[in-house]
Amino acid sequence: MPTDLLGREYETFPAPKSLHQHGPARIIAMCNQKGGVGKTTSSINIGGALSQYGRRVLIVDFDPQGAATVGLGINANTVENTVYTALFDTSIDVHEIVQHTEFENLDIMPANIDLSAAEVQLVTEVGREQILASVLRQVRNEYDVIIIDCQPSLGLLTVNALTAADGVIIPVAAEFFALRGVALLMQSIDKVRSRINPSLEVYGVLVTMYTRTLHCEEVLQRIYEAFQEKVFHSVISRSIKLPDANVAAAPITVYAPGHKTAKEYREVARELIARGIVA
Repeated sequence: MPTDLLGREYETFPAPKSLHQHGPARIIAMCNQKGGVGKTTSSINIGGALSQYGRRVLIVDFDPQGAATVGLGINANTVENTVYTALFDTSIDVHEIVQHTEFENLDIMPANIDLSAAEVQLVTEVGREQILASVLRQVRNEYDVIIIDCQPSLGLLTVNALTAADGVIIPVAAEFFALRGVALLMQSIDKVRSRINPSLEVYGVLVTMYTRTLHCEEVLQRIYEAFQEKVFHSVISRSIKLPDANVAAAPITVYAPGHKTAKEYREVARELIARGIVA
C-alpha cells in the first residue's frame, strides 16, 4: 500500500468510471484569503483533470483579476458579459455568460476588472450574501462540479462563494507565512456555516508549491497537525511547468500530461471522486 509524504498509508485512487448522466453539480469554493498560494492554478488544473475523466466542469472566475479566465484562453477585456453581469442584471440568461473553452467538458464563467465594483454594490442589495447562489442554481443541473475561484480576501464576494458552495478546498503553500491566515479563513467558514449555510463543509486542504526541503516538510507537518485527515494525500510540487501551462492557456494535464505535477493534479481529481465529493 502506498504512503504519502506524511507517511499515511492509503489505497491508490482508481481511474473513475464514466458517467451516464450529469448533474446536479457539487459546488466547491477554492478559497484562501492569502494570495499566491495556487487557488487559480488549482481551480484550472483540478477542473482540467476532472473534465478529462468525463466530468462536466464549470469554473466560476470570482476574482477581479480574471486570472482563471485568461488561464483558459478567454480574453477577459473583450468579454461583454461576465459574472459581474450575472450578479446584477437578472434579465441576462446565465447561459449567455458561460463561455465554452477549447477543452472538452470544461466551461468558464469569466470575470474581469468590472467585478472589483461588486463588493461595494453588494452592500445595498437584498439578500446580498446569496446572489451568487441564485445565479448558479440556473446552471447547476448541467454540470457535475462547479469550482468557484475566489479572490484573496474575506469580503462579500468570498462570503457569496461560501454561501453558494457545498464545500471548500483550501490551497495552502508549503511556506510558514501561508499558515498564518488559515485560522482567519476557518473563522469565516464557521460564521457562514452558523448563520447562512449550515451544510458548508471543508472538503480538504491542498498543499501546494512543495519542494523537498526541511522547511517545507516542517510546514507540511504543521498543516497536518491542524487539519489531520482533511489534508489531501497528493501534494502539488513547485514546478516551472505550471506557469508555462498558464502562459499556454491550458491545464497542465493537457499542456504536459506526463509531467509530475499533472499526475499530482489527476490524483487530486481521483481522490475527490473516490471520496464521493464529486460524482
